Amino acid sequence: MTKLNASIVGIGQTEFSKNSGRSELQLACECIKQALDDSGLSPSDVDGMSTFTLDNNEDIDLVRSLGIENLRFSSRVPHGGGGACGVVSHSAAAITAGLADVVVVWRAMNERSGQRFGQAQTTAGGPGSGTDFMTWSMPFGALTPASWMAMNLQRYMDIYGVSNVDLGHVSVTMRKHAATNPAAWFYQKPITLEEHQASKWIIEPTLRLLDCCQESDGGVAMVITSNDRANELKQTPVNIKAASQMVPHGVEVVTNYYHGELSIFKEALLLSKELYRQSNLSSGDFQVAMLYDHFTPIVLMQLEAFGFCNYGQGKNFVSEGNIALDGRIPVNPNGGLIGEAYIHGVNNIVEGVRQLRGSAVNQVRNVEHVLVSAGMSGLILNV
Repeated sequence: MTKLNASIVGIGQTEFSKNSGRSELQLACECIKQALDDSGLSPSDVDGMSTFTLDNNEDIDLVRSLGIENLRFSSRVPHGGGGACGVVSHSAAAITAGLADVVVVWRAMNERSGQRFGQAQTTAGGPGSGTDFMTWSMPFGALTPASWMAMNLQRYMDIYGVSNVDLGHVSVTMRKHAATNPAAWFYQKPITLEEHQASKWIIEPTLRLLDCCQESDGGVAMVITSNDRANELKQTPVNIKAASQMVPHGVEVVTNYYHGELSIFKEALLLSKELYRQSNLSSGDFQVAMLYDHFTPIVLMQLEAFGFCNYGQGKNFVSEGNIALDGRIPVNPNGGLIGEAYIHGVNNIVEGVRQLRGSAVNQVRNVEHVLVSAGMSGLILNV
C-alpha cells in the first residue's frame, strides 16, 4: 500500500458564536487566511481545496476572494460530520498522488444564526446531504438529528444497561475541558452531573439537552502539503500517518437502522481496523483521542469500537475518569462539539494538531500519536 506523503502545516479558526454577523463566505476566507498565515504560505501557493458537500461556499468564490492563482484539485465529501476526516483523506491522497501541492481544507457555517441543524427537517437534502433516509422517518415523527439517533442509541443502552446518568459523565467531562479553553463557547461554564440530570429531555429516556452538541457559527481551516515541503515551513509539521473513510453495507448517516446490530458502531469498528492496519498502531499507542461527540452515547460506542475498553464497559471507563485530561486516554481536551463548538467536527481535528505541536491550551503531556474519529472517517496524526 502506498504510504501517505502529507502533513498538516497550518491551522486557523474564527471565533465560535451563536451569531457571527457575517456571511459564510467571509467566515471561510477568514479561517483560510489564518491557516495560510500560520503555515507561512500564501494564497498563490494553494492549488487544491476540499470541503463538505454541505458547505455553502463555492470554490470559485474562494479562489476569487482569496487571490488563489490556479486551482487544479477540488473535492467535496458527503456524510455530514461523519465525513469530517474525509476532507483530510482526500487532501492527503491528492498530494501523495501529485494532483496538488498545497491543499486547503475548510468548513464554514452559520448553523445557529442561519439554518439550525437541530431543528425539525421536513425535506430531504438530496444527494450528498446524507438525509435521503428522512423520507422514511418523517411520516413517523422523526424530524431531528436527536430523534434519528435516539432509536439507534436506545438499543445500545438497553443491551448494556446504560442509563442517562452514565451519559452525563461524558457531558460533564467535555464541559470541564471547555471551561478552561478560552476559544470554547462554554469557557468558564462547567456543569455538574446534577445539572446535567436537571436539563430537559429532548428524547426520553435517551437524550437530555446537555447530551447534545451545540449549534454554532464559525469557520475552521487547515493547510496540507507534502512532508518534504512541510519540513521547510515555520510550524512543526503534523504527519497524516493514516486516513480512511468507512461506509459499510447497511449504513445510513445518523440513523444506521439497517445495521444488523445497533449496539455496535460498525463504521467505527471497521475504521479502527483500517487505521490500525495502516499505522501498525493499536489503542495503547495514543495519548489523545479526538472523538466525534454530537451526542454523548456515541463517545461510549467509539471508545469500545477503537478498543480503549471492552463492549459494554464504556460507561464505567468514562465514569472512572479515564477520558479526563489526566486519564488513561484524554478525549477532546478542547471540549469537543459539546463544549467548544460544533463546526462539523473539523475543530476537533485542529485540536489534534495543537496537541501534537504542544501548543494546546489544555495540553496533554508527551503527545506522540493522536486518534481522530468522526465515526465514518478517521485519522491518525503524529509528529
